[in-house]
Amino acid sequence: MKKAFIWIIIAAASGIGLYSISGGEKPVSSAPITLSKAQVDGAAAFDQNCSVCHGSEGIGTDQGPPLIHIIYEPGHHSDASFQRAVALGVRQHHWQFGDMPAVAGVSPDEVILITDYIRALQRAAGIN
Repeated sequence: MKKAFIWIIIAAASGIGLYSISGGEKPVSSAPITLSKAQVDGAAAFDQNCSVCHGSEGIGTDQGPPLIHIIYEPGHHSDASFQRAVALGVRQHHWQFGDMPAVAGVSPDEVILITDYIRALQRAAGIN
């Protein structure tokens, strides 16, 4: 019993969790959240344009930083900073991944949806 509890804690801490995509639910750590239609659309746009570098659900990869991180809270990186990053790129400043290039083909409206999705994941992770 004690080993099972430890594995549950490890799974929760590492972001492993069970979830259902039906009904607009997406996972954040081990707790599913319900996303609005716009946030589901933002998740799709994120998966198509951002996840290669920023990872599934914004958890980061070896090519780009996690967006579900306190550094990207709204008080430090505003929604406008996401617009600028996509349109103009970003010079490396918090992480050692190199400069982020501009992302061609992503409209400002799509960035709004992506940002709304990321903010929902951040709130679920306790990042406000």
